[in-house]
Amino acid sequence: MFEQNYRCYPVSFIEKSHLEKGDKIIMPPSALDRLAYLQIDYPMLFELRNPSASKVSHCGVLEFVADEGLIYIPYWMMENMLLQEGDIVNVKNASLSKGTYVKLQPHTMDFLDISNPKAIYSCLTTGDTIMVAYNNKKFYIDIVETKPSAAISIIETDCEVDFAPPLDYKEPERPIKSKAPPPPEVDEEPAKKIPKFSPFSGSGRRLDGKPAEPVAAPLAQPHKTEATTSDANGSTPSSSGSRKRSGKLVFGSNTDQDPNGKPKATMKETKQESSQKEEPKFQAFTGKKWELLDPCRSEEARLLGALPAS
Repeated sequence: MFEQNYRCYPVSFIEKSHLEKGDKIIMPPSALDRLAYLQIDYPMLFELRNPSASKVSHCGVLEFVADEGLIYIPYWMMENMLLQEGDIVNVKNASLSKGTYVKLQPHTMDFLDISNPKAIYSCLTTGDTIMVAYNNKKFYIDIVETKPSAAISIIETDCEVDFAPPLDYKEPERPIKSKAPPPPEVDEEPAKKIPKFSPFSGSGRRLDGKPAEPVAAPLAQPHKTEATTSDANGSTPSSSGSRKRSGKLVFGSNTDQDPNGKPKATMKETKQESSQKEEPKFQAFTGKKWELLDPCRSEEARLLGALPAS
């Protein structure tokens, strides 16, 4: 197993500031000789530990060109591990399982607007805060959870990524629901009245073709007996003109009445009376009497004057 203590400095000290976008460190050549001797498999991954603060992280290696006894690491990693320039850090090789799941939580909501963020990372550790640079702006992201272990390798693996709400995310305030005014009272439409049946409510037509005057249906009245008084001559007084009884409808004109006010017989009644007069009643044995005689006696009868002379 490879394990060594080094003094750490930011990568900007050797003009390799582009390494700030990932988690690769620069180690001395002697570390490469020791790793080759131990036959450490590639990709080489290491565990970084700050003994004074008990902070642990993981990283990869890019080059072996640092001065002996020194290592250069990204500055954001030094901030995570609470390291200062020149502090001692313990470096040990590590074998990490390939990650299957990681949950990230951005510090600001601006990170959600990035269309295609790119960062060069070889491993992730739960509890770390990584940095992603985009358009000259740095975005910090917390590693909330990793599976199948607290430290995973993300080299050549399919890893499911999930995002927690950003730290500066605020839920929108729900509007206070004001009491809605009661709905206006709607007057119910009155039920449609069903028209009552009124008999004989149609219009009448006169048989003589003259316009008919509207005749209202008579109202039922209690029966009253009219007292008739006779004058000195025994005649019953009558009203002026032709008087008609109430409750009867009279069709036709006044020409159907005679001068005395009596209605003339209709054509149908006249025909019936004439037909009755024309048809005589049957009377039995009302014909003439004829007598049948024997031819031998015809001469004698003629002579006697019983039969008229031929």
